[in-house]
Amino acid sequence: MVETPGRIETLVVDEDHDGERLDRALAARMTALSRTRLKALVLAGRVAIGGRTIRDPGHHVNAGDRVTLEVPPPEEAAPQAEDIALAIVHEDDDLVIIDKPRGLVVHPAAGNRSGTLVNALIAHCGASLSGIGGVRRPGIVHRLDKDTTGLMVVAKNDRAHRALSAQFADHGRSGPLERGYLAFVWGAPERPRGTIDKPLGRHPRARERMAVREDGRAAITHWTVLERYSGTDGQPAASLLDCRLETGRTHQIRVHLASIGHPLLGDDTYGPGFRTKAALLPAAARAALEGLGRQALHAYLLGVEHPVTGETLLYRSQLPADLDILRRTLRGTNPGAAR
Repeated sequence: MVETPGRIETLVVDEDHDGERLDRALAARMTALSRTRLKALVLAGRVAIGGRTIRDPGHHVNAGDRVTLEVPPPEEAAPQAEDIALAIVHEDDDLVIIDKPRGLVVHPAAGNRSGTLVNALIAHCGASLSGIGGVRRPGIVHRLDKDTTGLMVVAKNDRAHRALSAQFADHGRSGPLERGYLAFVWGAPERPRGTIDKPLGRHPRARERMAVREDGRAAITHWTVLERYSGTDGQPAASLLDCRLETGRTHQIRVHLASIGHPLLGDDTYGPGFRTKAALLPAAARAALEGLGRQALHAYLLGVEHPVTGETLLYRSQLPADLDILRRTLRGTNPGAAR
């Protein structure tokens, strides 16, 4: 038998181990765990025989005993402080609002154990950072994708974390929470504004992706067309939308916009079929898109109620340089605003 983190392992004592100490009998079968580790698990009350918890490593087992062992998941290594520069928009004793750059992962995970926003926050905030989010996500109330830029709020203590989490859970229905995104998409919606109300869940085959699913969680995105851009053929090639979230699901804007036929420019995950449309863009815009290397999405607006003072904090972020260049080159042929 091998250790399976977070699962229950079961074995039946055979004749060869009849009358043997419990820890020795376990060690003979659970070869992936040391006898010292197994003894500790027995003492911790994680071993039972016939449904009865046994806390004595020296307990003698009998042939035919059914032994269950709860193997806890390995403890997460605490992220280390790293000196990573942060663009801080607002900070006080309870929270910090940052303007996240492209390429910055929010918290450690497989493939990104260091160099994350959490590593930077630990260095910046020290021991005051809220621990409610767990070892890997201290202070984290909400997230942005690695290559999505823009505003994020982080809790610096547990009281602030609880209050901010409640606001995000309420989705701004009864408070001042606002989240606005600028999204450059392929094509142009015929209507000036609209709402996408489609539940989202994990993709049935590609688990790292999300998809519209009837059995998914409710997800609502409101969008408004800000600008439309013509291609070299004179037809609408792309547009700029202002998206407001009524819910906050993983990849929500990216999946929702793709579901209505207007995926984000640069989004190779949810809009790969639109790559050929780049040929319809003016040369300068085509070059800007090729140099972008990410989805064209920016969290430009964030409004929250301060967890202690009750004051409404509302901040806006300008487009980062790469998206500003994309916007200006798209405007080069048709800078007109939405009708």
